[in-house]
Amino acid sequence: MTASKFPSARRGLGLIALAVLGTVSSSWVVAQDETTGPYIGGNVGRTRANFNNDSINQTLVGQGLRVGSATEDNSGTGYKLFGGYQLNRNFAVEGGYFDLGKSSYTVNANRVTDNAAGTFNGETRVRGLNLDLVGMLPVSDRFSVFGRVGAAYAQSRASFNSTGAVPVNTSNPRRNDTNLKVGLGMQYAITEALAVRAELERYRINDPVRNRGHIDMASLGLVYRFGPKAQTPVAQAYVPPAPVYVAPPAPPAPVYVAPPAPPAPVYVAPPPAYEPPARPAKQGRN
Repeated sequence: MTASKFPSARRGLGLIALAVLGTVSSSWVVAQDETTGPYIGGNVGRTRANFNNDSINQTLVGQGLRVGSATEDNSGTGYKLFGGYQLNRNFAVEGGYFDLGKSSYTVNANRVTDNAAGTFNGETRVRGLNLDLVGMLPVSDRFSVFGRVGAAYAQSRASFNSTGAVPVNTSNPRRNDTNLKVGLGMQYAITEALAVRAELERYRINDPVRNRGHIDMASLGLVYRFGPKAQTPVAQAYVPPAPVYVAPPAPPAPVYVAPPAPPAPVYVAPPPAYEPPARPAKQGRN
């Protein structure tokens, strides 16, 4: 695989990492909670190196050789040990040690003058230290996804040997460089202290001979958290509540009802006094 096929994959992974971190930052939680605290962990998985062998071919051509076929074994076993501190439910700082395993390659060549054949064999091993910012997005109480971006200080050590017409090369060059690393993953909390992770990471690496390339690692691991954990309630015997004295209601206040007023006296005029009828007057005699 040539270097011209790498940029699109690198850009794609970089854009995915930025998208995850952007989503996480949009759900930033300022207040710290019970998820804060230190943790440790480790991952193990498979690695795959991706480098360009053009520099090796050019070196062989400069030695009067005609380069033929080449074979590569870019798969290996890698692992990492890490420790971190959870700042809050969305962000953590994480650092550790990584070993990305070995990759090897063989180039077949013929001498131009007499067509004598030979091989050039190389092997590269990469180890180093990293420091990452991890952004986490909880999906549920137990499950979360995360993205990481950081720096990897890697030592790439190569070893060479050759056979036949290819000049013997027994040098063991090494190269130390600091480059970008990114990753994506998911985490599931088995308990409040223990969680399992699945990750895919990309490390940018400078090989001593093949120049710049990258190594991908897909891994599984465990995380143990030392932070505070929720207290589990302890079962206790049932104790009935103490009786509560309730005072009886106060009797209603007496209501004074005034007696009805006596009826007003009714004046009845007495009957008029009896007057005898008047006697007629006597008439005189004529």
